[in-house]
Amino acid sequence: MIAIFRNETAPNAMLVATASGDAKIVYAPKFFTSIYNSAGDGAIIAVIAHELGHALSETAPVAWVKSGWPPELKADAWTGCAIAKSNLQARDLQETLATLAKYPSPAHPAWNARLPALETGYRQCGGDAARFTAAAAARGRK
Repeated sequence: MIAIFRNETAPNAMLVATASGDAKIVYAPKFFTSIYNSAGDGAIIAVIAHELGHALSETAPVAWVKSGWPPELKADAWTGCAIAKSNLQARDLQETLATLAKYPSPAHPAWNARLPALETGYRQCGGDAARFTAAAAARGRK
Protein backbone atom coordinates (compact mmCIF):
# COMPACT_ATOMS: atom_id res chain seq x y z
CA MET A 1 0.00 0.00 0.00
CA ILE A 2 1.16 3.50 -0.78
CA ALA A 3 -0.35 6.41 1.09
CA ILE A 4 -0.58 9.93 -0.35
CA PHE A 5 0.09 12.95 1.87
CA ARG A 6 -0.16 16.70 1.39
CA ASN A 7 2.85 18.61 2.68
CA GLU A 8 3.05 22.39 2.37
CA THR A 9 6.86 22.27 2.61
CA ALA A 10 7.46 19.63 -0.07
CA PRO A 11 9.22 21.05 -3.14
CA ASN A 12 6.76 19.33 -5.53
CA ALA A 13 6.06 15.56 -5.37
CA MET A 14 8.17 12.62 -4.28
CA LEU A 15 8.05 8.99 -3.25
CA VAL A 16 9.37 8.32 0.24
CA ALA A 17 10.17 4.70 1.11
CA THR A 18 11.21 3.39 4.51
CA ALA A 19 13.50 0.53 5.43
CA SER A 20 10.44 -1.43 6.60
CA GLY A 21 9.00 -1.38 3.07
CA ASP A 22 6.35 1.26 3.64
CA ALA A 23 6.02 3.99 1.04
CA LYS A 24 4.19 7.25 0.64
CA ILE A 25 3.80 9.88 -2.01
CA VAL A 26 4.22 13.36 -0.59
CA TYR A 27 3.11 16.38 -2.61
CA ALA A 28 2.93 20.14 -2.29
CA PRO A 29 -0.67 21.34 -2.73
CA LYS A 30 0.52 24.53 -4.47
CA PHE A 31 2.49 22.45 -6.97
CA PHE A 32 -0.54 20.30 -7.80
CA THR A 33 -2.76 23.38 -8.08
CA SER A 34 -0.26 25.01 -10.42
CA ILE A 35 0.09 22.04 -12.77
CA TYR A 36 -3.65 21.35 -12.70
CA ASN A 37 -4.42 24.96 -13.61
CA SER A 38 -1.94 24.95 -16.49
CA ALA A 39 -2.36 21.40 -17.83
CA GLY A 40 -5.35 19.68 -16.21
CA ASP A 41 -5.96 16.19 -14.94
CA GLY A 42 -3.45 14.53 -17.26
CA ALA A 43 -0.58 16.38 -15.59
CA ILE A 44 -1.73 15.29 -12.12
CA ILE A 45 -2.06 11.70 -13.33
CA ALA A 46 1.43 11.83 -14.85
CA VAL A 47 3.12 13.22 -11.73
CA ILE A 48 1.45 10.68 -9.43
CA ALA A 49 2.16 7.88 -11.93
CA HIS A 50 5.83 8.85 -12.06
CA GLU A 51 6.15 8.62 -8.28
CA LEU A 52 4.21 5.36 -8.21
CA GLY A 53 6.41 4.14 -11.07
CA HIS A 54 9.42 4.28 -8.76
CA ALA A 55 7.71 1.78 -6.45
CA LEU A 56 6.43 -0.40 -9.30
CA SER A 57 9.90 -0.63 -10.83
CA GLU A 58 11.19 -2.12 -7.59
CA THR A 59 8.26 -4.37 -6.73
CA ALA A 60 6.64 -5.38 -10.04
CA PRO A 61 9.25 -5.42 -12.80
CA VAL A 62 7.98 -6.01 -16.33
CA ALA A 63 9.92 -7.01 -19.45
CA TRP A 64 9.19 -3.78 -21.34
CA VAL A 65 10.92 -1.63 -18.72
CA LYS A 66 14.59 -2.02 -19.55
CA SER A 67 16.62 -3.28 -16.61
CA GLY A 68 19.55 -1.05 -17.62
CA TRP A 69 17.52 2.15 -17.40
CA PRO A 70 18.19 4.40 -14.38
CA PRO A 71 15.33 4.71 -11.85
CA GLU A 72 13.97 7.92 -13.37
CA LEU A 73 13.54 6.35 -16.81
CA LYS A 74 11.89 3.28 -15.31
CA ALA A 75 9.42 5.57 -13.53
CA ASP A 76 8.88 7.46 -16.80
CA ALA A 77 7.99 4.21 -18.56
CA TRP A 78 5.30 3.55 -15.94
CA THR A 79 4.16 7.17 -16.39
CA GLY A 80 3.73 6.56 -20.11
CA CYS A 81 1.64 3.51 -19.30
CA ALA A 82 -0.65 5.49 -17.00
CA ILE A 83 -1.01 8.24 -19.59
CA ALA A 84 -2.04 5.66 -22.21
CA LYS A 85 -4.60 4.11 -19.86
CA SER A 86 -6.02 7.60 -19.21
CA ASN A 87 -6.84 7.96 -22.93
CA LEU A 88 -6.21 11.70 -22.95
CA GLN A 89 -7.37 13.92 -25.78
CA ALA A 90 -4.59 15.16 -28.10
CA ARG A 91 -4.34 18.61 -26.49
CA ASP A 92 -4.34 17.12 -22.98
CA LEU A 93 -1.58 14.70 -23.99
CA GLN A 94 0.50 17.62 -25.31
CA GLU A 95 0.00 19.58 -22.08
CA THR A 96 0.86 16.53 -19.98
CA LEU A 97 4.12 15.98 -21.83
CA ALA A 98 4.91 19.69 -21.55
CA THR A 99 4.39 19.51 -17.79
CA LEU A 100 6.68 16.48 -17.46
CA ALA A 101 9.36 18.32 -19.44
CA LYS A 102 8.92 21.51 -17.41
CA TYR A 103 9.29 19.95 -13.95
CA PRO A 104 12.12 17.39 -13.97
CA SER A 105 13.83 16.54 -10.72
CA PRO A 106 17.59 17.12 -10.51
CA ALA A 107 18.03 13.35 -10.95
CA HIS A 108 16.18 13.20 -14.29
CA PRO A 109 18.17 12.69 -17.47
CA ALA A 110 17.66 15.10 -20.38
CA TRP A 111 14.25 15.22 -22.04
CA ASN A 112 15.52 13.46 -25.18
CA ALA A 113 16.42 10.46 -22.97
CA ARG A 114 13.11 10.55 -21.09
CA LEU A 115 10.87 10.70 -24.15
CA PRO A 116 11.65 7.17 -25.43
CA ALA A 117 10.93 5.70 -21.98
CA LEU A 118 7.61 7.54 -21.81
CA GLU A 119 6.74 6.37 -25.32
CA THR A 120 7.66 2.77 -24.50
CA GLY A 121 5.25 2.72 -21.57
CA TYR A 122 2.60 4.49 -23.60
CA ARG A 123 2.78 1.93 -26.43
CA GLN A 124 3.04 -1.09 -24.11
CA CYS A 125 -0.16 -0.09 -22.34
CA GLY A 126 -2.24 0.34 -25.46
CA GLY A 127 -1.52 3.92 -26.48
CA ASP A 128 -1.35 4.86 -30.17
CA ALA A 129 2.31 5.57 -31.01
CA ALA A 130 1.29 8.06 -33.72
CA ARG A 131 -0.74 10.10 -31.19
CA PHE A 132 2.21 10.11 -28.79
CA THR A 133 4.64 11.18 -31.53
CA ALA A 134 2.31 13.98 -32.65
CA ALA A 135 1.85 15.22 -29.07
CA ALA A 136 5.60 15.11 -28.39
CA ALA A 137 6.29 17.03 -31.61
CA ALA A 138 3.62 19.63 -30.78
CA ARG A 139 5.06 20.01 -27.29
CA GLY A 140 8.47 20.66 -28.82
CA ARG A 141 7.10 23.50 -30.96
CA LYS A 142 5.90 25.49 -27.95
